[in-house]
Amino acid sequence: MIFDVEKGLEAGVNSSNLNEELGMVHYIFSDKTGTLTQNIMEFKRFSVGTQSYGISEPRKIEYPPGVTNVNFDDDTFFAHLDDKSHPNHKNINKYLECLGLCHTIITEAKETKEGKPYVLYNASSPDELALVNGARHFGFAFKERDENSNIVIEKTRSGETVKYELLNVLEFDSARKRMTVIVRTPENKVMVICKGADSIIEKRLRPGQETLV
Repeated sequence: MIFDVEKGLEAGVNSSNLNEELGMVHYIFSDKTGTLTQNIMEFKRFSVGTQSYGISEPRKIEYPPGVTNVNFDDDTFFAHLDDKSHPNHKNINKYLECLGLCHTIITEAKETKEGKPYVLYNASSPDELALVNGARHFGFAFKERDENSNIVIEKTRSGETVKYELLNVLEFDSARKRMTVIVRTPENKVMVICKGADSIIEKRLRPGQETLV
């Protein structure tokens, strides 16, 4: 067992799709200083529409149990998120839907030392973990996939629980360089959500969106 005495943390697996390959590992090599490369992703800044959110030096914020890989601070964003009359409000909600629905996260039920239950995310990559936890921090929290292939979302700022029916998943691969999910919204509309590399997504934008780019 690898254990960080200073932080009191055990070693964690950042990529859940490698578990079946762990039995093949015989040697671990490190550099001559004895350190291993870290692959840490933090949700810190982003843009929606023509507005950029997030500050370079965030204040120290205590996040709820289970929320990891987030280091975001911007009062302006939360003001726009809560103001339904703001021009960017609808864009923000569409953005949160993209983050909270387009992923292959697996949830795990956990408890704090005080016995309070919370949900921990397990992801195939640290960047996906950061994106979905970002949506969770903003109030669009992925809770689970139920037995009927519904993606259950908790809107924590309003206390509402909604379900999106998962119709299909086109997983990320090195050729497509993007991931796509097809869902049926609570309003009974079919929605296609795609996320991926800029070089791939920009080619597929409809004309007239040069301002966003």
